[in-house]
Amino acid sequence: MAQHSGPQQRIFSPIRTALHRFAFILLIVSCFALMLLGKADTVLIERIRGAAVDLVSPIMSLASRPAASIDDVTSRIESFASLYEENLRLREENRELLAWQQVARNLTYENNRLRELSHYANPPSQHEVSARVIADMGGAFAHSMMISAGTRDGVLKGQAVLSDEGLIGRIADAGYQASRVLLITDINSRIPVMIENSRDRAFLSGDNTDRPLLTFLTADATVAPGDRVLTSGHGGAFPPGIPVGIVSSVSENAVRVAPLFRRHQVEYLRVVNYGLAGILKDPDALHSMPHLDQGRQTIRGIELPTGVGVGPVPSGEDGTDQPDQPVFNAPPSGSAGSRP
Repeated sequence: MAQHSGPQQRIFSPIRTALHRFAFILLIVSCFALMLLGKADTVLIERIRGAAVDLVSPIMSLASRPAASIDDVTSRIESFASLYEENLRLREENRELLAWQQVARNLTYENNRLRELSHYANPPSQHEVSARVIADMGGAFAHSMMISAGTRDGVLKGQAVLSDEGLIGRIADAGYQASRVLLITDINSRIPVMIENSRDRAFLSGDNTDRPLLTFLTADATVAPGDRVLTSGHGGAFPPGIPVGIVSSVSENAVRVAPLFRRHQVEYLRVVNYGLAGILKDPDALHSMPHLDQGRQTIRGIELPTGVGVGPVPSGEDGTDQPDQPVFNAPPSGSAGSRP
């Protein structure tokens, strides 16, 4: 064996040494040759490249299988560990929810008993209409949407429009088949609101931006970024407690609120009739609301409800009215809000 290896070693040893010395140069020359060949004949290079891929792909597939198997086993072990942790967390949350469920049942029973003892009058039942947004009519000077619900569905001007998160706006125009929604970010929108933590009152005034302003805040109002903003119920437009937004920034010049909805992601809305006529100006719309049948007053042959709202009232005992002097209507005599 050693005798046959001697002549072979003498022959191949110089070749091996030459390859080691000139390997780098040969690689550079080969690269330049391939580049020139690629410029001269692109079709041939594409064929060579395809053949190289076909030749190498089975080898790479075989080489990657052990790594893929190891990765699969590792991911399953990690998933088992995460499932165990998630199971423990869900068990803990389940115990907490059961405890809160018992507290909620006790509070519900107590609330019902207190309402019975105090003869609490429940608010009128609300009527909801779900509609799809069929057009975004917003632009640089207006923020509004068109929805596929109108008067035939019970939608009236002034009703609140909500998303899953909170208040979006109100019905500005109600047609027979479709209606226009004025968003709370529109420059014509003014909504009475309050800060949830401090209960300070203000107006949410739109300015055609994505961050409406809080106006008419008192000097000693306590507002901080992150505070929730709710409807206050003043003016009879919306009931109190509807979520509107989150205070995003507080500065010396302005307090801005981030609405709870994303305008360009809204697809479905809810038009809610809370039984309030504070911003309804159409007498026909007022007459069509059944909860306003009680307590009406007649002025110039037109019946108007004597609830919370704005309208002309008689100024003297003889029943004469002052047409250019709108004041807040007084509640009907004998109601809970009347005074002697």
